[in-house]
Amino acid sequence: MSRQLTLRFAVLTAVATGAMLVPVGAAVADDPTPTPSAVTGEDKTAAEKKAEDAKKAKELEARKAAAAKDLPKGGVAAGEAPAEDTSTATLVGSATGALLLAGASTIVLRRRAAGRHNG
Repeated sequence: MSRQLTLRFAVLTAVATGAMLVPVGAAVADDPTPTPSAVTGEDKTAAEKKAEDAKKAKELEARKAAAAKDLPKGGVAAGEAPAEDTSTATLVGSATGALLLAGASTIVLRRRAAGRHNG
């Protein structure tokens, strides 16, 4: 293997490795923002809390009803949840697909190079 091909191979390997590690690192990273606690200095009875929660729920439903008039009736507006799948299987599948594509590209390039040498 010539020196130029070795250098190309090293650069392509480094780029492919970086392309794989960046999304994986983002998917596995912890959330750096702490969750605020819900402790307040006021003491409320259970009945007051239920009444306050009921008011907030009614206000929220009224806002949703007003906003629903302007939204299209499909997709997330229809109640479908957006896909948030960051499981290991998804990452492994993406990595496998990238490796298969790289392998196929390598075979194509080798055949082209062999064809040029043969005539």
